[in-house]
Amino acid sequence: MGSTTTNETRTLIASDRVEGTSVRRPNGDGIGRIERLMIEKATGQVVYAVMSFGGFLGIGEGYYIIPWSTLRFAPELDAYVLDVSDEQLRAAPPSSAEGNDPSYDRNWEEHVHRYFNATPYWSV
Repeated sequence: MGSTTTNETRTLIASDRVEGTSVRRPNGDGIGRIERLMIEKATGQVVYAVMSFGGFLGIGEGYYIIPWSTLRFAPELDAYVLDVSDEQLRAAPPSSAEGNDPSYDRNWEEHVHRYFNATPYWSV
């Protein structure tokens, strides 16, 4: 069998194509970019995006875990859309760039989902 280099189809995309993708508001204003995806091991379901926000040239930027269900891809923007203000993001539960926070447990996950008004992935 030959190797395939397909990293995007009409309905699927490779994770390395998502990382680095812009996150914008519904009006097209830039918010940040997706740094990595957090995937549930048992199901393979993407449950969070670690998003960078703020700073300048990588200095002073913060990282936030965003429930994947709160993002939607907008082809016309070639970006993921998240409808939150800068103030809401600054007040959101912070994360590390790697997404492996020491406070990462079910209580923390519930807090993140409540904050973003998202249905927890384990309830779907």
